[in-house]
Amino acid sequence: MTIDTAPTSLYWDPFDTEIDDDPYPLWRRMRDEAPVYRNDRYDFWALSRFHDVEAASKDPKTFSSSHTTVLETMGPKVDDTHMMIFMDPPEHTALRSLVSRAFTPRRVGGLEERIRGICADLLDPQVGSGGFDYVVDFAAQLPSRVISTLVGVPPEDQEEQRRNVDGMFHIEPDVGMRNEQAMESGLKVALYLFGLVQQRRQEPRDDLLSALVQAEVTDPDGTTRHLTDEECTRFGLLLYSAGTETVAKLLGNAALVLAENPDQRADMVAHPEVVPNAVEELLRFEPPSPVNGRWTTAEVEFHGVRIPEGSKVLMLTGSAGRDERVFDDPDRFDVRRKINHHLTFGYGVHFCIGAALARLEGRIGLEETLKRFPEWGADRATATRVHTSTVRGHHSVPITL
Repeated sequence: MTIDTAPTSLYWDPFDTEIDDDPYPLWRRMRDEAPVYRNDRYDFWALSRFHDVEAASKDPKTFSSSHTTVLETMGPKVDDTHMMIFMDPPEHTALRSLVSRAFTPRRVGGLEERIRGICADLLDPQVGSGGFDYVVDFAAQLPSRVISTLVGVPPEDQEEQRRNVDGMFHIEPDVGMRNEQAMESGLKVALYLFGLVQQRRQEPRDDLLSALVQAEVTDPDGTTRHLTDEECTRFGLLLYSAGTETVAKLLGNAALVLAENPDQRADMVAHPEVVPNAVEELLRFEPPSPVNGRWTTAEVEFHGVRIPEGSKVLMLTGSAGRDERVFDDPDRFDVRRKINHHLTFGYGVHFCIGAALARLEGRIGLEETLKRFPEWGADRATATRVHTSTVRGHHSVPITL
């Protein structure tokens, strides 16, 4: 059976802000009508079904990350960023092993008291108020402070760098995140971290940048060496930006979803033990990063459709999480849903290295919120959405108490 790759009435554009407000009905049509979707305007293919996205994620040899994973920067020739997420094995394997030392179970588990303390600092002043902006005043602040502590950014610099990281995800029509504001913000963060790396060479501390400075890597020729300042900076930038944005979007989405599903929120209040599973359901239902790009190194076929070698392929993890072939009644939010696994953190060799930390922050953030505010109201019409080709969430979610 041959599947139409782009029915005339079906059009998905990752830069279209109206589509991005609620892409799920369109993604359902793509899964049914064009699971191997073709967009000629931006020259990409898209996989929308769970098992297809899973299969591509498990095949890094064919679906390469080395041409970047963001649509607007992908191409036959790309700048060598030296970032781990833009590498394939075996280079990726060695560097991932190095960076994973920052996210050991002991280190992540030891952050629980610190995270609860940050939540108290941010949420206690709002008790008794008529409401506040859940993203601006809490969801964006919590992960920024946590990852700043891990990386080694001092408290007095954290808010400025959080704003710079936020600016890295600025998007403009047709060019996406490849615009002057986003690149300038990224440069500011990189230069700042470069300065910290140089300081840590002189005065090491108990933080991630110090660990990177002191770490040794083995090159393909067998030579053992320390990372350069530039390599340490790139690792720091990757972990700092990803660790700031993902949880902020997760919690911001949660504020809206739980307001729209008060029965599920009440279940979480009455039974806090379901909160960890509720985090997984939130990740499935409203993933912070629903689109991930790859570059094909060989021709590949899905559902009778051939995707040529050297093609841009977008893996729609956000669509995969709503695939009725895997999840019963997928558009229903259910904090007690049994989830074998979802693809929100990726799958295979590029599974999110900070997933355990994101889950911990999401769980504690919701637990501490529900302790103080068992009920709240929120309206999508008053929320301000972030529009990018890869990250989906909100700048602002005002809630009423």
